[in-house]
Amino acid sequence: MSPSDEKLWSTLVHVGGLFFSFLPALIGYLVLKDRGPFVRAHTATALNFQLTLIIAYIVGTILTFVIIGIFILIAAYVLNIVFCIIAAVKANKGEWYEYPLTIKFIS
Repeated sequence: MSPSDEKLWSTLVHVGGLFFSFLPALIGYLVLKDRGPFVRAHTATALNFQLTLIIAYIVGTILTFVIIGIFILIAAYVLNIVFCIIAAVKANKGEWYEYPLTIKFIS
């Protein structure tokens, strides 16, 4: 895969996380992981971040009965938007990026 294709797919995986949660990252990881180290790193880190967000959404939903869950859900939503945009910009520039506050499920 050419470097420009790797950058394009990495960017699309990060942007897809804004709209479709973990599905673009999962599909991207399964399909593109053997196409190059850059796209593999970006799809793996996007998948890890989206899975971490799913955990935050579940915890926030459970804790809405104690009111603090609403703040957790809002924070997770805002962090998803901000960090996915930052990651997409970095991927488009050809730079490596690791999401902060992420549990590493896949390396």
